[in-house]
Amino acid sequence: MTAGSGESTDAERRQWCHDALDGTSRTFAITVDVLDEPMATQICVSYLLCRVADTVEDAGHIPSDVQVDLLETYDRALDPDDTTGIEAFAEAVEPWLPADPDADWTVVARAPRVVRAFEDLDPSAREAARDPIRELVSGMAMFVERYADTEGIRIETVDELEEYCWYVAGTIGTLITNLLARDASPERTRQLRENDRSFALLLQLVNVAKDVTDDYREENNVYLPATWLREHGVEPDGVCDPENTSAVASVIRRVADHASGYVDGARTYLEATPETRGNTLAAWTVPYLLAVGTLRELDERAEDVVRDGGVKISRAEVLAIVDRFSDGVDRAAIERLRTQIAAAPFHQHAKRQQSN
Repeated sequence: MTAGSGESTDAERRQWCHDALDGTSRTFAITVDVLDEPMATQICVSYLLCRVADTVEDAGHIPSDVQVDLLETYDRALDPDDTTGIEAFAEAVEPWLPADPDADWTVVARAPRVVRAFEDLDPSAREAARDPIRELVSGMAMFVERYADTEGIRIETVDELEEYCWYVAGTIGTLITNLLARDASPERTRQLRENDRSFALLLQLVNVAKDVTDDYREENNVYLPATWLREHGVEPDGVCDPENTSAVASVIRRVADHASGYVDGARTYLEATPETRGNTLAAWTVPYLLAVGTLRELDERAEDVVRDGGVKISRAEVLAIVDRFSDGVDRAAIERLRTQIAAAPFHQHAKRQQSN
C-alpha cells in the first residue's frame, strides 16, 4: 500500500482531500463540514478512497475487462499484506484519464496522495475503514464483470438491487459504524450494527430513484429492476424514452417506496450515534433528512426524473435544513423533523415559525 514519500506535508495532504471532496460529493461535503476533527478527516479521506473505485466503475469509456483489472489492482494496493503499491494503480489508470479531468477523475489521478493521507490517519481509524473500503472495491469489480457483455449494469431484480446497494453504500455504512463504535457502549454498538444497513440503503436507493436519467445517459447503467420495468412494458434500455415516462415514473415511485421502508431503521441508527472523536449527530441527520425530502419530491413528481433529468429538493430547503443544525441537534427532535419534511419543504416550516 506504500504511496511513496509524497511531495506534501500531512497538513497539505489533509487540506487537499477536503478541497477535493467539495467537488465530488455535495452530500458528503455537507456531512464533513459539520464534523469536527479527527472524524472529519477520517471520513473525508476514507470516502475519497471509495470514490476512486466508484469513478472507475462508472467509466463508460473503459472496457469492462480493463475496469475489472484496474479495480483488482486498486484492491491489492489497499491490502497492507500485498506488495502491490498504489503507484501500480496510478500507472495502470493513467492512459484512461480524461484529457480534461473533472473533480472525480482528479481524485483518481491523485490516488497516491489520497492513500498517503489515509496512512497519516491514526491506526484505529485505518483498521476501522480498510476492510469496508476493500469490500466496496471488490464488489464493484464483481458487478462490472457480471455485466461485461452488456457494457453497462442492468439490474434484474430488487434483490440484486439491494446487493448492489450493499456494495456501493452498505459498506460505507459499515465503515462509518466501525469508526463510531470505537467509543460506543455495547448497547449503542449493537444498535449501530443492526441499523447501519438501513441508513446506507435509504440514501443509496434514493440516489437510484432520482438519478435514473444520468445513470443511463452518462454511464450506461440501469439500476431500476428490470422485472419491475417489464411489468409496465418497458425494457431497461427504454428508461429515458419519452413515451415511457409514465411507466418509468411508476417504477421510480416503487423504488422510492422501497427506500421508505428503511427510514425507521435509519432513524434508530441516528439515535444511537455517539458524539465522540469529533463526530456530531448533525453530520448524519442532515443527509437523512435530505433523503426524506427527496422521497417526498419523488412521490410528487417522479415523471420529472425522466422529463428533466432528475429530481432534487430546492437549495432553499437544503440551506434551511443545514441551518437548523448549526447549533447541534436534539435526538428527540429527529422524528418530528422527519414528519415535517415528509409533508412539505422544510424552509416553508421555518418561514411559518418565524412569522408566528
